[in-house]
Amino acid sequence: MKKEISMIKTAILALEDGSIFNGFSYGSANSVSGEVVFNTSMAGYQEILTDPSYAGQIVVLTYPLIGNYGINISDFESSKIQVAGFVVKEHCSYPSSSNPISSFDNFLTEQKITGIMGLDTRALTKKIRTHGAMKGIISTNKSADQILLNLKKSPNYNEINFVENVTTNNSFVWNQNLNRPEYSDFFKNELGKHKIIVLDYGLKYNILRILEDLNCTTLTMPANTSFKDILDLKPDGVLLSPGPGDPDLLTRPVENVKKLIGQVPIMGICLGNQIIAKAFGGKTYKLKFGHHGANHPVKKLSSGEVYITSQNHGYSVDADSLPAGLEVSYLNLNDNTVEGLTHTSLPVLSVQYHSEGAPGPQENSYIFNEFLNLINSYNKETNNYKFSNK
Repeated sequence: MKKEISMIKTAILALEDGSIFNGFSYGSANSVSGEVVFNTSMAGYQEILTDPSYAGQIVVLTYPLIGNYGINISDFESSKIQVAGFVVKEHCSYPSSSNPISSFDNFLTEQKITGIMGLDTRALTKKIRTHGAMKGIISTNKSADQILLNLKKSPNYNEINFVENVTTNNSFVWNQNLNRPEYSDFFKNELGKHKIIVLDYGLKYNILRILEDLNCTTLTMPANTSFKDILDLKPDGVLLSPGPGDPDLLTRPVENVKKLIGQVPIMGICLGNQIIAKAFGGKTYKLKFGHHGANHPVKKLSSGEVYITSQNHGYSVDADSLPAGLEVSYLNLNDNTVEGLTHTSLPVLSVQYHSEGAPGPQENSYIFNEFLNLINSYNKETNNYKFSNK
């Protein structure tokens, strides 16, 4: 039900440079801080809300009207809302959908997520583009001076290991028919042609849906699972999931992947791409305002083909830091940053963009077929393979 005007609280979004944006509260009325980033997608707000890669971030949507189709059961990308806060120009109080389970506002309220609406999201987006992503805070119950003081005391985004907060605590096998995970510590032999271990750094469910559609059984495991525990299960391949935060904080996952290289075919997506680079000795760096949206053009270097991709990351691989054998396979056409890697002699490939979409273009899911081709070309007995994505 639409809130009465008298019930709507004023709210403030303050940025670390001292900027103040006035608006109105929706969802929870708690104060919340995080890194402020913008997303340019025109649809898919539920997928964005539940994407673990947004942990610790206040997300600004550039599309002006949000909530018009409510919340539905099929668009969850994790079990809960993951963003720290949500900023919109206007939210729709009366969703129109064939099967909504909740309104946008109620969804945030139930999960105690703070939102702010009615501010100038265009001006806010332009500020972030000009000055870069910065720390921000949303509050309803303090003066601007007190809010800015609280913001100054809050931790910086690159000081927190968000992967530890979003990874699964228990291994599970995905069951798409139930649209939820089934907890298990083993692969069921009767399920799927390929057995894939997915390391959960901030997994999106659509990765598991796609792999199941390709006749794979997936066992999702916690981010810090040891390489020995992984290899003991004799998987056909290992997929490194997307996730939030600074890859420089992920020492243990990087060390585990370093020991998996050459032992089993590996595919990385987004943060998984960065972890692969670091496992080979490469470096990453922070982007000015990150790539967040469903409309980023990416060029496949081997063929010259251009794909429109969904992206959500604030860090990038330093191409000049990569060792011989690990090659850049894709480039972002907006800023020439690295969008994928492949190895010339080892069963390793990765992409920086979100090949699973959700929200965003779905044609990039072909990379999962390339991963299966890599698996099919790999000889477990000799650790040799014959594969090319060129």
